[in-house]
Amino acid sequence: YHHVPSVTSIPVYLGQLDDVLMPFVGDLTEEQVYQKLKLFWIMLDRTLPDAFMHVNIGPTDNVICRTILRVDAELKQIAPNLTFMYDPAVTPDDLLRHAASNICECSKPHIANYPAHAAAYGDKRFGIVSCYNSLPLAGGSNTLVRMNLKQVALKSEDSVDFLQQVLPHYSAIMAELMNARSRFLHEESNFFKGFLTQEGLIEEDRFAPMFGIYGMAEAVNILMEKEGKAGRYGHDEQANQLGHRISEKLAEIVDSSEVKYGLEGKALLHAQGGISLDEGVTPGVRIPYGTEPDPVSYVRATAGHHKFYTSGISDILTIDETVKSNPEAMFNLCKGAIQAGYREFTANVASNDLVRVTGYMIKLSDIAKYDEEGSRTNTTFLGAEAAKNTGILERKPRVASLEMSPTYE
Repeated sequence: YHHVPSVTSIPVYLGQLDDVLMPFVGDLTEEQVYQKLKLFWIMLDRTLPDAFMHVNIGPTDNVICRTILRVDAELKQIAPNLTFMYDPAVTPDDLLRHAASNICECSKPHIANYPAHAAAYGDKRFGIVSCYNSLPLAGGSNTLVRMNLKQVALKSEDSVDFLQQVLPHYSAIMAELMNARSRFLHEESNFFKGFLTQEGLIEEDRFAPMFGIYGMAEAVNILMEKEGKAGRYGHDEQANQLGHRISEKLAEIVDSSEVKYGLEGKALLHAQGGISLDEGVTPGVRIPYGTEPDPVSYVRATAGHHKFYTSGISDILTIDETVKSNPEAMFNLCKGAIQAGYREFTANVASNDLVRVTGYMIKLSDIAKYDEEGSRTNTTFLGAEAAKNTGILERKPRVASLEMSPTYE
């Protein structure tokens, strides 16, 4: 596992783990399953200490799923990262409550809208990994190319010029770059002649380029200013609607652009979580740090984007620590967000040591001592750099309870 040819050299997807392990439960008691999974979880953290390593569970209710949630809340490890698949037609509210309660304890798991992802890829033909990346099962991404929408807006005269001229121009350049990079991987690198392909773990035609975007907030605010409008992204309906139109236009462009090594000839649109070098620009379609409205207003402002981003959309709600005494508020917020169209619900709780940077986890205590002591975890340096450069610790925690709208009940 330490020789997987990936960005980290460590695998980012360990599988839909309850599906994998349920056939082996046999006559084990719940307590025996708990002991085995707890040791397994510790082993993963010790041998693969990388926060991009990811496990999926759900949407069915089973002993493996519930036990992993129990273990994860107890151990509060950075790795493995965890996504819980939620399907309103399959998942009981009690299990969703368990997952939402875990978020209060350790800021995990992500909670994914299973029907939305399955509609894009087919039932159980996808996995969710790393920073919200939803990708084809037995495949993945052969490249990620990122567009800074802030810079595109700066080169535009107004929103019409942005949508009709400048955005399509730079999208065409993105397609050229995706083709060039994926062509090298598929035709020259010999990547698909290795053991992963030979042993049937991956299939070459299950890979696709990710068309990543970030800086939506800055792009909208710049375009509003150029048109003499005072509204700000996340707080003004006109600004929010402009953002939704930009996402819709991006989806149209990606769907109409053929790429040689795509999924059925297409790239996958992705609202990218950002990297530690992104200064002065907000990840994906998030509302800028420190300016976030209350959680319900946040969901309403951003839910319209989610349907356009097949390969995942990066967002994080930061909730005040008072939610720990009222985990039902987290449950209601999560369920309401999914009903509003969220592909994936993710939240940090302000007092937790474990926090999300983009999609991966760090411990604030590790960052505090990183400069002097280093870290045994591969990804701590990324979190430390992001904390210094991108303002992730300036996220504004909001109270979840008593802010719930009847629309979300």
